[in-house]
Amino acid sequence: MKMRFDNFSNLAEIRSNIMRKRISSYDKTGANADFHLIKAEESLILCDIPDSGIIKHIWMTLASSDEYYLRKALLRMWWDNESTPSVEVPIGDFFGVGHGKTVNYWSLPLSMGPEDGKGFNCFFPMPFSERARIEIENESNMNLVCYFYIDYEVHPSLDENVGRFHALWRRENPCNGNDYTTSRKVEFNHKKNLTHDKDYVVLDAEGEGHYVGMHLDIHNLFETDKHNWPGEGDDYIEIDDGETILYGTGTEDYFCGAWCPTQTYNSPYFGITLPGGENWNGKISYYRYHIQDPIYFHKNIKVKIEHGHANQRSDDWSSTAYWYQKEPHKYIPISPLNERIPRGSSE
Repeated sequence: MKMRFDNFSNLAEIRSNIMRKRISSYDKTGANADFHLIKAEESLILCDIPDSGIIKHIWMTLASSDEYYLRKALLRMWWDNESTPSVEVPIGDFFGVGHGKTVNYWSLPLSMGPEDGKGFNCFFPMPFSERARIEIENESNMNLVCYFYIDYEVHPSLDENVGRFHALWRRENPCNGNDYTTSRKVEFNHKKNLTHDKDYVVLDAEGEGHYVGMHLDIHNLFETDKHNWPGEGDDYIEIDDGETILYGTGTEDYFCGAWCPTQTYNSPYFGITLPGGENWNGKISYYRYHIQDPIYFHKNIKVKIEHGHANQRSDDWSSTAYWYQKEPHKYIPISPLNERIPRGSSE
């Protein structure tokens, strides 16, 4: 059965062979304790669906006394009895904002809603032919409260060309650039980067599929009274062993902004959830989702971006990439807990 993409134009279409189902954290006793408690350093299987279908929506909210619970809790997803997860991402980052932060924002596939951005939503469709398993691992030494919905459809079968949903989290802390100060000369415009072998790598995937976007999270590590914009690096996407190169013109350009933006902005496909403070100091987050313009690959893809022009900056960068592909996928294990903790605001 061919996968259908819902929109207003086909919303009235009757689909007699599809069933809607839901798994949630509701209190099965009929009381109002509609949550699951994930104890310290334990895991919880949210769903294990032995069927063929598509997860269409995930809603979640969490609570913990741990300041960094959004990085210490991992969200994992497996499709069709695969041996390694297709999704293995810190739970806060999965829903679109890094740095262990929550903010009110919206995009078409992901959002964080009131109160204070703690209502998490994902609308990326997640197909599966035999089985769908989703797990949260709480790596904190404190308990985690979890409320959730997983809304899905059961289909008789799915077309063999339907890819599986994937997400990857990465971090370089700091990026390997110049540890420059205001006394060191920085070649903002003239230094050349011909190989792009030292760019920050957002995604390195093998197989056939399409990349559908990312959010990038920068902690600006430099303190200066001079111009301290941490972007200016070009995006650089290598497709199918470099047969095609998509070459961009700057960090804010890839994220559809302009002129070193300083303002919060939300739209369906791009936005700025954390613009940074004065002179772009502190924590910054941008998103760009290729919903109308997916980037196709048939052998492999590397999504890169310079950390500052010609990789001259050494800020703390992290990112979450989202894509679909045919299995099997290249599995890259998540960084250990001590390498995921965000820097404090004053660091």
